[in-house]
Amino acid sequence: MTQGFTRRSVLAAAAMVVAGPLHAADDHFALVGQATQGGWLRGRVPPGTTTLRLDGKPIGFAPDGVFLIAFDRDAPPGALLTAEGANVQQALTIAPRAWPIEHVDVPMHPAGMPDAEFARRRAGELAQIRDARAHDSGAQGWRQTMIRPARGAMSGRFGAQRVFRGVPAAYHGGMDIAAGAGSPIVAPADGVVVLAAVTDLFTLEGHLVIIDHGMGLNSAMLHARKLDVIEGVALRQGQTIGEVGMTGRATGPHLHWSLNWHGRKLDPMLFIV
Repeated sequence: MTQGFTRRSVLAAAAMVVAGPLHAADDHFALVGQATQGGWLRGRVPPGTTTLRLDGKPIGFAPDGVFLIAFDRDAPPGALLTAEGANVQQALTIAPRAWPIEHVDVPMHPAGMPDAEFARRRAGELAQIRDARAHDSGAQGWRQTMIRPARGAMSGRFGAQRVFRGVPAAYHGGMDIAAGAGSPIVAPADGVVVLAAVTDLFTLEGHLVIIDHGMGLNSAMLHARKLDVIEGVALRQGQTIGEVGMTGRATGPHLHWSLNWHGRKLDPMLFIV
């Protein structure tokens, strides 16, 4: 531990929510949220903080000292927050979770498309997604408690190991909502549209929209029947952005909603009311 730093541990169970206002303190961070794999914490830095770091990497914080951090599906059991300038360190315990296996009766990529063609198109699509997620719009939706972007039962869970017709694939990076075709899709929090596949269809995502909520947090909505927004549009929480469909790789009408924080995939269920 760096000389001159204090250290405090935060123990959190998977379902634990630390409630209360984010009051600043001289010797520790004020934190609220869920310290678990796929989860998040919102906090306020101690007075005098000049640089905030999570496991050594710099993390932004707002002028009022409030910040957001989040933990990937496969996050290790511990993390360390450091407030340089305030000389405070805080150890975090990240609760583990068990992940189910889901069998999906669709091919790995669109039927009838040669592997080479799919690989070529997919490389360009992934580049667009990476560029969109790197955009910082200054939006403030990261401060809000999110709402469901569509009405319906959850039909696919975050983190589940996916098996496509017997072929294991990457884990499910979001949650699926079984809403009917044509049902409205709304913004889960304030933000700015940074990618909108309005006319073109992505090979797997179909009509795709990505919303930047600020502080490195963004939402992606997949498989829409149509989108009613374009890139650069500022959105308010609950504003309609399109209609549920089954474009891209989908077995039926539904909305796939994923959350991403600086490249870490998060569980949307831990962000909603």
